Amino acid sequence: MMRIGLSSENRKLQPLLSSALGNEFDVAWAANETELNHMLADGSCDVVVFDLDANHSAAQRLEYAHRVIVSQVPLVIMAEDGLRSIASELVQQGAYGYCRRPPSIRDLEAMLRRAYENSALKRELQTVHHKLDTANGCGEMIGSSPQMRQVYDLVRRVASINAPVLVHGESGTGKELIARAIHNEGGRSDRPFVAVSCGAIPETLIESELFGHEKGAFTGAVAARLGYLEQAGNGTLFLDEVGELSLATQVKLLRVLQEREFSRLGSTRTISLRARLIFATHRDLDEMVTQGKFREDFYYRINVMRIDAPPLQEHPEDIALIAKHFLKLYAETYRMPIEEIDPGAMALLQSYSWPGNVRELENVIQRAIILAHGDTICAEDLPRNIHEEAVANIEDYQPAGSFERQLRDFKIQVAMTAIRENNGNKTLAARSLRISRAYLHRLIRTTSADLLVEPHRLAGHDRFAVPSKFHA
Repeated sequence: MMRIGLSSENRKLQPLLSSALGNEFDVAWAANETELNHMLADGSCDVVVFDLDANHSAAQRLEYAHRVIVSQVPLVIMAEDGLRSIASELVQQGAYGYCRRPPSIRDLEAMLRRAYENSALKRELQTVHHKLDTANGCGEMIGSSPQMRQVYDLVRRVASINAPVLVHGESGTGKELIARAIHNEGGRSDRPFVAVSCGAIPETLIESELFGHEKGAFTGAVAARLGYLEQAGNGTLFLDEVGELSLATQVKLLRVLQEREFSRLGSTRTISLRARLIFATHRDLDEMVTQGKFREDFYYRINVMRIDAPPLQEHPEDIALIAKHFLKLYAETYRMPIEEIDPGAMALLQSYSWPGNVRELENVIQRAIILAHGDTICAEDLPRNIHEEAVANIEDYQPAGSFERQLRDFKIQVAMTAIRENNGNKTLAARSLRISRAYLHRLIRTTSADLLVEPHRLAGHDRFAVPSKFHA
């Protein structure tokens, strides 16, 4: 059934259209802008029919129509003959089409079907484009840097082997995404993936949560309960922040890994472990073992295969790709018409140190989408701390030599920053600086000689070795 959102100030139009279109269409009336906004926000309409009535304020209704166009839900205009030019203008600005008012039901029905099919095709193409954009990734992870490719390789190597895996990395680096990729790549995607944060469960409850319990096993156990080890079934149990487990709990889990079986609390019946176990932590377990805070035998048992999730500052070349992924995701989620990140904002994102890693970048892009004006995220839409760090980096620069030398140094620094921000593409770098590509080449190869090159004595002569990556 196709869901139609009818935006009209005429209440009588809804039952008339609903009856005329038949059971294949569900027509819901939106009396005002607020009601239609709710429909658009919760995704409860597939096509909007917008009623242009000459008896009502045209300017206000036109502004209202533009907001529907921005939402990317297909818009069909219904207009009287006197408003045909306005309806045509709306179509040029993004509405799907228009029909006369009162409409021919046959024509309106055909237009609604075409608008719906066209919208579905666009969504499918967006999905394909997204898959192509992340073709270099693995699972839901994104990035093409050597560090991320190494992660993808390890994921695929261990996916089909039922051995414990330890994922180590700072908070926000995507440890759970790595675990899910292992789960899916190993052919378990149609089976449960149970994620548990060990640090979020009180010590008094951790055994009951992991192993389950029988009715009456302890005070308050009014019914039997399946633990996470059972809930995972033939799928994967992901134990995040395993470094927070007490030594006593580590002993019990060690036995589960060794014997491949466990018992619920209050029961003597053993249950075979069928799930794969993946562990993760941001803590230094080697140091914890040395300090006696983590059992050595348990550490070696879970660390059969280790995958390190790299912090974002170690693969900054992936920042642009990840940022664009979040831009597409949240612009669609929030129904905001944001399509790109301007070069200045991207330069700030790529120069920031990202202590919160990918999770912080995701948060920054969400915030910027909400604050942005128009269809582009600009530098002013980014948080103050990103600007402050960029300023601090500039203040750390210590020029030396004559005024001309300092000027040349500054020019080449700006040029190299632009090239790095554009992933080595000199044409795009020159365009972002609003200079010609030829001038950029001269700046790198001639003007910057004193800054870029280092003197080396070769065969008794003073020579300059120019790094090859700066050549044309």
